[in-house]
Amino acid sequence: MHLKPLKIFCDVVSRRSFSRAADDNQISQSGASQVVHQLEQRLQVKLIDRSRRPLRLTAEGEVFYQGCRSLVQRYLALEEEVRTMHSEVAGRVRVASIYSAGLHQMDRYLKRFLQRYPKANVRLEYLHPHRVYEAVQTDQADLGLVSYPRSTRDVEAVPWLVEPMVLVCHPSHRLAGLEQIPIEALEGVNMVGFDRDLTIRRKIDRVLDAHRVEVEMVMEFDNIETIKRAVEIDAGVALLPQPTVAGSAAQAALAVRPLANGELVRPLGIIRRRGKELGVTARRFVELLTSEAERTGGSPAGKGSAGNGSADNDSAGNRPAAAPAAGDRPAEEELVGS
Repeated sequence: MHLKPLKIFCDVVSRRSFSRAADDNQISQSGASQVVHQLEQRLQVKLIDRSRRPLRLTAEGEVFYQGCRSLVQRYLALEEEVRTMHSEVAGRVRVASIYSAGLHQMDRYLKRFLQRYPKANVRLEYLHPHRVYEAVQTDQADLGLVSYPRSTRDVEAVPWLVEPMVLVCHPSHRLAGLEQIPIEALEGVNMVGFDRDLTIRRKIDRVLDAHRVEVEMVMEFDNIETIKRAVEIDAGVALLPQPTVAGSAAQAALAVRPLANGELVRPLGIIRRRGKELGVTARRFVELLTSEAERTGGSPAGKGSAGNGSADNDSAGNRPAAAPAAGDRPAEEELVGS
């Protein structure tokens, strides 16, 4: 049996659509449907329940899919490795990232990677945290970048970076006059915070409670960009990951001050599906992410307080105010070397 039909079948399952799988493989929708039908005839079982939406695998289809997915991925990784043994890295890696990590961290990593491997192809897609996990689980992405990374039955999380949290306030605010901000200095301040159901908010609340500090939460949002806009109009102060406000600080739109004790951090991690055979390009990309984090002094995870929060759910508070609404096509970036 040729490998192509198995890949098309896997794409139909992971994409939950014959049409999207057909587009991925540059064939017609009827062609993709015919491929699956021929597999079912060969095996004499029904693999996909077409009467339900979205498409559902039968019990036999689930067993066949798990085996085929492993087989196809191992072959594609092997093919890429053999093809690049005596040539440049020229494969493709698909990366799904939460908005704040993608927008504030990835630009320099992508540029460095494409400088090193100009024929590589990197597809970067910005998604909500739960969608990053879903994209990795269903093989729509090779790698995921998330905050407060967690391992699950299907996903393996590897620590990557630890971002210090900083105080952000209007330049005219009284706290802007301090070089460092003790947690106790936040007593009674108006604060613009994250929604209560987000991991990052729970972490902040725990530290405030530990220091017996009470703040006045005047606004709550589910994303960093909106919080920054509220601070810019002096609605209150905020505690945010330092890289997400570096640009604003440079433009003097916000005053950014380090916390005195440094106990508040946001860990970032790299996730991949358990058992997935990464190709050469994806492996090189992971190597660059980890090595560049150490080279640039980005507080690589796994050292010091890297593990903080790893058991918690990923925060959903990472999309900018202009994030696509549910059902819209997510922001996507295709970067290819020369």
